[in-house]
Amino acid sequence: MSDLRKYIERRKKKDPDFAESYESGYNDLKIGVLLREARKKSGLTQEELARRLKTTKSAISRIKNHAEDIKLSTIEKVAKALRKKIIIEIK
Repeated sequence: MSDLRKYIERRKKKDPDFAESYESGYNDLKIGVLLREARKKSGLTQEELARRLKTTKSAISRIKNHAEDIKLSTIEKVAKALRKKIIIEIK
């Protein structure tokens, strides 16, 4: 386990607010990364994806960088434009 991972785990045990914020922030980041990777695997640029969604490149960038505000309906539209499926899992 890395020093950073050890620090994060100790901090999460000591500070419940940190733990909650860390997890939600990580999940928001992960959604943005997953969308970006799906776009890249589909071989599309942000401009090409924007055209498929009838929006702008800056809107695509905002989706990637601010995934904490993204609606499920928007994720569905992006997935459809990328010819991908969404799988939601609750653990």
